[in-house]
Amino acid sequence: MITKILCAASLAALTLQASAADVGVSISVGEPGFYGRIDIGDYPRPRVIYAEPVIIQPVPAGVVYRPVYLHVPPGHAKNWRKHCKHYDACGRPVYFVEERWYSDVYVPAYHEKHHGPKGHGKPHPHEKGHGKGEKGKGHKD
Repeated sequence: MITKILCAASLAALTLQASAADVGVSISVGEPGFYGRIDIGDYPRPRVIYAEPVIIQPVPAGVVYRPVYLHVPPGHAKNWRKHCKHYDACGRPVYFVEERWYSDVYVPAYHEKHHGPKGHGKPHPHEKGHGKGEKGKGHKD
C-alpha cells in the first residue's frame, strides 16, 4: 500500500515538473524577436540578404514553389542546410529578409495594418525589445 502511494506521489511530482518545463514565451509574426516565415503581401518591398533565393534540396520536376520570405536569427542564413528543416523550407526557394528591414519597416507596417495607427505616443506592449540577442524566440533551434 505504501509503495503504491509513493509511486502515485512520484508520478504526480514528475507530471508537475513536466508541466512547468513546458511554459514558454510565445512571440508572433510582426513582433520584434520573431523568427520564421513572413507574409510580404502588400508590405514594402523587402530588403534581402542574398539577391537570389536559396534552395537546399532539389525540387521534383514539374513542381514549382513560390519563394518564401524568412526572418531568421544571425547565422541561420549562412548555414541554411543545418537550419532549413526547422522552418519546413529545405526544398523551397527562400529569401532571407534583413534584420533591419524586418524591425524598421515590416514590424511597424504590420502593427499599423493589424492594430491601427499609433497616435498615442506610447510603444505597443510587444515593442519592448528589438530582438537583438533573443536567439530562438518564436523558433525552436
